[in-house]
Amino acid sequence: MRCPKCGYLKDKVIDSRSAREGDVIRRRRTCLQCAHRFTTYEEIIKANLRVIKRDGRHEDLDRNKLMSGILRACQKRPISAEQMETMVDSIVNELDNEYDREVPSTAIGEKVMERLEKLDEVAYVRFASVYRRFKDVNQFLTEVKGLIGRE
Repeated sequence: MRCPKCGYLKDKVIDSRSAREGDVIRRRRTCLQCAHRFTTYEEIIKANLRVIKRDGRHEDLDRNKLMSGILRACQKRPISAEQMETMVDSIVNELDNEYDREVPSTAIGEKVMERLEKLDEVAYVRFASVYRRFKDVNQFLTEVKGLIGRE
């Protein structure tokens, strides 16, 4: 690590501790030439997941886009912002663990539907109607009947 004061390349780590819930390591260092003390932070940089869309296009996984889809489905429902944030965090973490570089959009949609079904049936049906691209009322009724049958 280059000293920010004199530019010397050798230093000594005098203290290390984890920060940000263990996602980062904070290190206090001392320059071996000028004795200047400085702090560095180390963290793992993950490669962004790419989403493979239905039409074959690729785009970066966008947490905000995922959140906006869930927000639309949960609109005017008794679901807190915290519950939705937790849902998005768990989906993104699960995707990071299951996929290395690319994830099909269908896998994301299924994970959202799985969680919404447990959380709120109306939000689930709203999301399913867009995700599954219902073309008529019969498809919508079939989904609702299936939901009722699972209870």
